Amino acid sequence: MARCIVIADDLTGANATGVLLKKMDYNTYTMMNSERLELSLSDSCDCLMYPTDSRGIDKELAYNRVYNAAKLLFDSEVKVWAKRIDSTMRGNIGAETDAILNVLGDDVIAISAPCFPESGRTVVGGYLMVNGLPLHKTSVALDPKCPVKTSNVADIFRQQSKFKVGSIKLDDMMNGKHVLAEHMKKLVNEGNRILVFDCVTQGDLDLIADALITSGLKFAAVDPGVFTATIARKLITPVKKDTKHKILALIGSVNPVTKAQVEELWLNQRTAYNVFIKSPLMLENDCIRDAEIKRVSDELLEKSSKYEILTAVGDGIYSENRIDFSKYTDRYDNTDKMTERINDAFAQIGYNVLSQNPAFKGIYSSGGDITQALCKKFNTTGLRLLDEVLPLAAYAEMMSGDFPDIKIITKGGMVGDDDAANRCITYLKEKLYM
Repeated sequence: MARCIVIADDLTGANATGVLLKKMDYNTYTMMNSERLELSLSDSCDCLMYPTDSRGIDKELAYNRVYNAAKLLFDSEVKVWAKRIDSTMRGNIGAETDAILNVLGDDVIAISAPCFPESGRTVVGGYLMVNGLPLHKTSVALDPKCPVKTSNVADIFRQQSKFKVGSIKLDDMMNGKHVLAEHMKKLVNEGNRILVFDCVTQGDLDLIADALITSGLKFAAVDPGVFTATIARKLITPVKKDTKHKILALIGSVNPVTKAQVEELWLNQRTAYNVFIKSPLMLENDCIRDAEIKRVSDELLEKSSKYEILTAVGDGIYSENRIDFSKYTDRYDNTDKMTERINDAFAQIGYNVLSQNPAFKGIYSSGGDITQALCKKFNTTGLRLLDEVLPLAAYAEMMSGDFPDIKIITKGGMVGDDDAANRCITYLKEKLYM
């Protein structure tokens, strides 16, 4: 049986969500003709999309279609149930959510995070924004079949659903997954069966998913597809895929572009922990240099038990910490020798971490020199190129060497907008099922 079931209110939405799941290598089917449905086909797929064509019909009929579909597809082995809804909240959202909850049981809640960052859909203060405009001020309010008259997501559910609705705002999401998990359980204990979340970035969706898993609550996702894909990659590993858990980012560039990208990364990736590398110490004698390498390596390894993403960043991204190379001209022939020694230290840190914790399956490196030093230190014969993440940022796999099959994204230090590093890390998480 498929381990992810998505019941969508139309075919286009079903396929859109299916594509998000397919991008992460899930074997995904869309079932279109219920009269000729062969449930045996679901045994050969990871994710099953089932459109009910119920967005613009009477709410009772919509309820029945979703209820019957969920009954038909019900299996205790399914890990992710999802009710795919329109990204602008059109349709019979409340009735269809009620239907899937009634099938799944009284101990199941609905988690609605109707955020679609790449399409300009965000939820702030409980209000759905479309490219910066409140939903009710967009053309959706004039939709002839399914007009939406309010931007308040929780109110839309309250107007349509028989279940109590709780709302979780950004302020409730500032203290990590464990605090958020407890807050979710508190709302459920107060009788809320539908929880609506603020969400602006992919990082917010990851946090919600992590908190949900931590809480142990049984759930169905109710969203336009991005949250469904997020929770699926954390709970479902495709057949023949090893579970992959952690990413190491090594960033040595000192330009302002890198600084902005790193800060954006830390802001969005709530499960990240950073260790600053005191780069000037890498130019001191071997004893001082080795001590700094050990300090950084040990802290990364220690924190890897609690964090999914570990970043090691040269402290030179802040101007007050920039190396004055003139101080070291008596020890080194030229600047190239100095930068080579620094890059080699970054690579040694990477080697120490990966050799002592096999849960690290992905690397993000910023700066061509650091990438070259990594490949040399890891004894890899080369990189098998797999995809372009963004211009001048490549996704690849290490060939042979001490860490074969490790996935890596390489990016030039001066490349990309402020969100470039975050986009690269998010891409890696999707590929590694984190």
